[in-house]
Amino acid sequence: MSSADLPTPITFDDLGLLEPVLRAVKEVGYESPSPIQAASIPLLLAGEDIVGQAQTGTGKTAAFALRDG
Repeated sequence: MSSADLPTPITFDDLGLLEPVLRAVKEVGYESPSPIQAASIPLLLAGEDIVGQAQTGTGKTAAFALRDG
């Protein structure tokens, strides 16, 4: 495996968040979304219903809150 085979890291900029939300995320110091956030936020922004499962402390609640702006 080479570095070309590795997935490109996802940033909060890539998720389609509203600009005020994106600015707030950066101001509080979040650098990159957790895997559950990266997987769920685009679906939530598209109006999809989702069920997600991840360990405590991985950002599930933030994923739902960030989409609303």
